[in-house]
Amino acid sequence: MKLDYVFRMLPRNVVAFINNGQADDLQEIRIRVNRNTILKYCNEEVITDFIPNENDMINILHRLCENSIYSFQSQICNGFVTLYGGHRVGITGHVVMNNEKISNINYISALNFRIAKEIIGSSNKILKYVIDNGEIQNTLIVSRPGNGKTTILRDLVRNLSNMGYTVSLIDERGEIAAMYNGVPQNDVGLRCDVLDNVTKSLGMKIAVRTMSPDIIVSDEIGTKEDIEAINYGVLSGVNGIFTAHGSSIMDIKLNENLNKIYEQKVFSRIIFLEKMGKIRDVYKLENNLYKLVDENFS
Repeated sequence: MKLDYVFRMLPRNVVAFINNGQADDLQEIRIRVNRNTILKYCNEEVITDFIPNENDMINILHRLCENSIYSFQSQICNGFVTLYGGHRVGITGHVVMNNEKISNINYISALNFRIAKEIIGSSNKILKYVIDNGEIQNTLIVSRPGNGKTTILRDLVRNLSNMGYTVSLIDERGEIAAMYNGVPQNDVGLRCDVLDNVTKSLGMKIAVRTMSPDIIVSDEIGTKEDIEAINYGVLSGVNGIFTAHGSSIMDIKLNENLNKIYEQKVFSRIIFLEKMGKIRDVYKLENNLYKLVDENFS
């Protein structure tokens, strides 16, 4: 069971609550200092009676970092730690700034365990928009955090890889393939090559130069460097499938970097998801204009 590793990070009384619930439906574990720990399932929240103190938070953090916080410092400064299995733990607390960059987060106030899930077949409904007349479409998948875009992307990689496409997956945070000693713990298909623990922008450039992919895939783009790498890949003849945070076209336009590739019409498909990874809207690029697909996605 892939949650076994997560359970090892948690106090025993929290694990007891999870075991008494529906572990397969667990989405988040929110642990806040001096407040009740909350378990978030697909359709409900469970407020437990476990209230951690400062020492509890420090002990959990040490377990997350395998008793070597220093070696996880760069992840902590980015606000998260990625666990074996692709689970991600968000971290908040007192932020220490140095030269306008985060140098540390101490006095940890909250930890959010986001449970990674493999849902085989979850991308099946999206496939017909990603592949049109036998051709891969440059695609952007957009949703709010926690609505399933990473789960959909993971299964999309598996589907495309098994269909015969060579996929280069840039897995910066290790959430998609969940590599362990060079072996993906999640099913990413037969023809997927994974670069993890590397920035998306650098990883995309390495993949284009060295792996001859048909498709480059990466999660949560948005920086200037990401956009430059995407343009580099597209100009090299490589198709791309990416995700981004947002809930509307306006959200894309309000992001200065995403707006550039929106205006340049880099993506021929923009797909918006709602809760549980369900398709809400699909925009197709036709005659240099994005047109909303009039279709029932249920």
